[in-house]
Amino acid sequence: MSWNPNFSTDPDTTDPESLETLIVSRARDIGGFAVRRALPFAKRRMVGPFVFFDQMGPAELLTDQGIDVRPHPHIGLGTVTYLYQGAFHHRDSTGADQVIKPGEVNWMVAGKAVSHSERSIQNGPRSLLGVQTWVALPEDKEDKIASFEHHGQASLPEFEDEGVSARLIMGRAFGAQAPAGVYSDMFYLDVRLAPHAAMPLPDDHEDRGIYVLQGNIEVAGETYAEGQMMVFRPGDSVSFRAGPIGATVLLLGGETMNGPRYIWWNFVSSSKEKIEEAKRHWREERWGEGIFDLPVGDRNEWIPLPK
Repeated sequence: MSWNPNFSTDPDTTDPESLETLIVSRARDIGGFAVRRALPFAKRRMVGPFVFFDQMGPAELLTDQGIDVRPHPHIGLGTVTYLYQGAFHHRDSTGADQVIKPGEVNWMVAGKAVSHSERSIQNGPRSLLGVQTWVALPEDKEDKIASFEHHGQASLPEFEDEGVSARLIMGRAFGAQAPAGVYSDMFYLDVRLAPHAAMPLPDDHEDRGIYVLQGNIEVAGETYAEGQMMVFRPGDSVSFRAGPIGATVLLLGGETMNGPRYIWWNFVSSSKEKIEEAKRHWREERWGEGIFDLPVGDRNEWIPLPK
């Protein structure tokens, strides 16, 4: 599905004061695999509804290597998985059993409670590069029934223009709407830029950020490299340009939540009491009796509640 955003841009007009926060991603371990985490950050907990942002790879994996995340729980959020290289096998307690490949989107909404596992496809040496984000839910959706959506590459809006190639992963931007059902106003774009190509950020969202996945970009005369996230002031006109080797970036943001979100382990909520309830239910391990069950087809092991 293609669309023409019909925008013009001049990165030289961006006000340097528009940059509100610069985040440098930090190394973390998930399932025995190192990732780069940009959100949450001490000075910036969220960008719009995005409360968590992990880059996985790039990595070259041997047969016995990869991400092997056993069943674990979530509440109060939606997880977005998007890959550039490699493949994951997703299973969750809604009954979803889905392999995700590059250019596709997995959107799992935890609501009141869900558990899932994510395991690399083990089929010999392979590359891995992808991003997983968490999206906080509005308060009136935090207790909804868990759900899962998978959207193939062909269903995602795309455009190409003057060295810019973009795919809309979630939400709305530049007049297009992605197919995944969302619960707050947001945008999430995969953008690839040829050397020195330029484009603007959407100007009709409250919070807006850019994450540099590969290459580097220039904003208001400053250069930003791989693993850095820039968050900008609401309302300012912001454009950026790729460096001499081009760049792959992710644009994200949307409306801010109506209050803070508490995060403990894999739980996100506007209520500390709901997090305590989720901790108790997962600790008790009474699958199918409390709020949690285990993924269909992956019930032999799970990650216990941290002490």
